Amino acid sequence: MKKLIFMIFLFVGISTQAQSKKVIDKPTVVEAACGECQFGMKGKSCDLAIRIDGKTYFVDGTKIDDHGDAHAQDGFCNAVKKATVTGTIEKNRFKATSFTLVNEK
Repeated sequence: MKKLIFMIFLFVGISTQAQSKKVIDKPTVVEAACGECQFGMKGKSCDLAIRIDGKTYFVDGTKIDDHGDAHAQDGFCNAVKKATVTGTIEKNRFKATSFTLVNEK
């Protein structure tokens, strides 16, 4: 009986965790900027974030300075840019497998 109850809790736990993950496997255009400076997110320093479907997420897998000087006139701390991304949203963070800025000229 204890094993049955344990298995039920284990199954429920795994099911609940799996539902909190959203996969973005097709390249999707999002807004990208400094989460603190442009999106008003709470954080300790300038960190890369995206906005997708009206929600903002800090990004893991690439850093803000990997895409130029964040504090330049057109950098992420001073401008919102477009990027094409793939990855997953887990625990309110975006885990990037690809992140490419869109040339808007």
